[in-house]
Amino acid sequence: MAGLPLQALVARGAPGPVPVRIAEGEQDVLVVGAGRHGWLHRVLRPSVSRYCLAHATCPVLAVPPSPLEAGLRAVHRRNVLGLRLDTQRMWKEFATAPPVV
Repeated sequence: MAGLPLQALVARGAPGPVPVRIAEGEQDVLVVGAGRHGWLHRVLRPSVSRYCLAHATCPVLAVPPSPLEAGLRAVHRRNVLGLRLDTQRMWKEFATAPPVV
C-alpha cells in the first residue's frame, strides 16, 4: 500500500459512536472487526461493527475473524470445559485455512 497515508488513532469513549465521530472526513475509511457472536452476546452488547455500518458517513470495512481465530476460540472453550480435543480434525481445518498476510 505504498503511497497511501495511514493514521492509526487511539480514543476513549463509547466503542460505536467515537470511531464514527472521528472518521468524518471525505477521505476516511473506518476499519472495524466483524466478530461472530451468539444471540445472547448480541442482546447484551450491541455490535460495534453494525453501529459503524449504520451511522458512519465514510466507507466502512468490516473485517471478519480468521478461521484460525475461530478454531483457537473453540479450543479454549473445550479446555475450559475439560472436554477432549479432536486434534486430527483441527489439523485438517488449519491445513486448509488460507495464509494470513
